[in-house]
Amino acid sequence: MSIRIAVLPGDGIGPEVVREAVELLKLVGEKSGTIFTFTEALVGGAALEAQGEPLPAATLALCRESDVVLLGAIGHPRWDTLPADKRPERGLLGLRGGLGLYANLRPARIFPSLAAASSLKPELVENIDILIVRELTGGLYFGQPRGIEAERAFNTMIYHRHEVERIARVAFDAARRRRGRVTSVDKANVLEVSQFWRKIVLEVAGEYPDVTLDHLYVDNCAMQLVRNPGQFDVILTENMFGDILSDEAAMLTGSLGMLPSASLGSGTALYEPVHGSAPDIAGQGIANPIATMASVGMMLRHSLSLPEEADAIDRAISRTLESGARTREIAPAGAAWIGTVEMGQRIRDAYAQP
Repeated sequence: MSIRIAVLPGDGIGPEVVREAVELLKLVGEKSGTIFTFTEALVGGAALEAQGEPLPAATLALCRESDVVLLGAIGHPRWDTLPADKRPERGLLGLRGGLGLYANLRPARIFPSLAAASSLKPELVENIDILIVRELTGGLYFGQPRGIEAERAFNTMIYHRHEVERIARVAFDAARRRRGRVTSVDKANVLEVSQFWRKIVLEVAGEYPDVTLDHLYVDNCAMQLVRNPGQFDVILTENMFGDILSDEAAMLTGSLGMLPSASLGSGTALYEPVHGSAPDIAGQGIANPIATMASVGMMLRHSLSLPEEADAIDRAISRTLESGARTREIAPAGAAWIGTVEMGQRIRDAYAQP
């Protein structure tokens, strides 16, 4: 089997963590007999500097022609003064829209050996296993009209029936493979869009009598995530709410550097860590590569029909953490820690073991 992978290292720590993930994929290829071919392209700030736009046409074309996309991270404060359509983040939004990636899967689960690194008490996080299903191509981030005028600025939150139906089915299908519960998050006490969202989710729920559905307002959900995160199975929500809640859930597990994500839809699937470009530590060799390497596991499971290899990556990460290996941000105060390359190598060594 031959797989074409578009590699978009991006900005900040993106190239550092992507490098470790690509080396892992090469090892997977050797063990499984799969031929991976890697083609790099520019996106985000790197593309802005080289070509004057955050998503060059050639990058989007490469992604469309590839089997999967591996992305690092995008953004840097030095580009924050640019017009909105020229900022690095527009490259990521362009990828999502251009590839039809409407479903973002963000798992948040705790590794037992990292319970002490969570911002919550260990007894609250020991059983965390949450999947956030975030709608990715609608809502405020894509709605029109939008703009900045002399005395006001405006964005439009809009959802169509088919957008809510398809993301709801992704969540219910996922719940069927997990513990059978979906929590739909909205702000239906204030927003008409949320009232519409809830109505459509309820209709879709009728197709899944074996899945339990409940609803939470987004502010209550944010509170419940820190009060009792173990109550959640699958969280279904719209674009902006999902962006915020998934970062909150990430910190429950100890670090943004731990969490992978998959963006799925009608085009080439994209896999990336949840964290950002972290320009303050870029180039220092201290970034945590685990989220990007775990994203490779999601890639193997969701897009490449290699579930055994995906499970092996999960086990390798777990064994490496159980051995005591820590990058700086998840190491206890005063404890020894290792850098990006060494963590990547230890995980690959654990993967290579029978």
